[in-house]
Amino acid sequence: MRAGVLDVGSNTIRLLVADVRGNEIVPVETGKVRLALGEEIERHGGVSATSIRAAAKAVKKLTATASEHGVDEVDVFLTAPGRQAENAAELLDALRASAEHDVRVLSTEDEGRLAYRGAVATADVELPAAIAVCDVGGASTEIAIGAPSNDPHWIESVDIGSMRLSVRDNPRAEASSAFATLRPPQCELALAVGGSARAARRLVGPWLGAAELAEALDLAETLDARELSRRFDVDRSRAELLPAGVAILNEVQRLLGVPLHVCDGGIREGAVLASLAAIAA
Repeated sequence: MRAGVLDVGSNTIRLLVADVRGNEIVPVETGKVRLALGEEIERHGGVSATSIRAAAKAVKKLTATASEHGVDEVDVFLTAPGRQAENAAELLDALRASAEHDVRVLSTEDEGRLAYRGAVATADVELPAAIAVCDVGGASTEIAIGAPSNDPHWIESVDIGSMRLSVRDNPRAEASSAFATLRPPQCELALAVGGSARAARRLVGPWLGAAELAEALDLAETLDARELSRRFDVDRSRAELLPAGVAILNEVQRLLGVPLHVCDGGIREGAVLASLAAIAA
């Protein structure tokens, strides 16, 4: 079965069209448009009219791409911009008009649950009885904990992400403060999803323990974005956010007390599974 999802996030608008074959999620088509909505929200409180028009244009283009690959109704959803922007209703109306059907705003619980499902479905390591999934986005970070065979029983979200943290004066201190009050249940393994985690993997490998994250943070803070991009094949726009993204991953790893294993799947893969489950119901 095939489904398509369109994730309007704080850094990028991303399309995933995928088939689900048994337990495997097989990408058919992907697409992305970078808009950095989260930076505007952090600096000005809302999204400019220019960015709203650009987001609507991107949604129209990417839904057309999905249609070309056999998906007539894409699940279009807003993450943090739909919760944090002062003019979120205006943005939502524009996206609904361009998609020509409903667009939903995910709650933090929705984000955590979908990222959890996507990580579990695409994990390439054996999963123990108690796992955590960390999703560092552009404007928020979700942590979900549970058993791999079920939905998570503990989900928390912090309104800080790689984009928002990158424009703060002291990212390390801000990251430390943001997670200081969380008290998560114990877990045996943690999975990390999202662009910051995948970029950190290019720097130090797929297992992000305390030593690896210290090394990644040193590289991200020492090298400029151009050098990071050249040496580690990290997208230039992602490289600019990497010091903030790794600072968040470092705090999450310290909080959970176990290494983070980077997965390729995440919220979009979880949304594909949820869409197909809804169709089958």
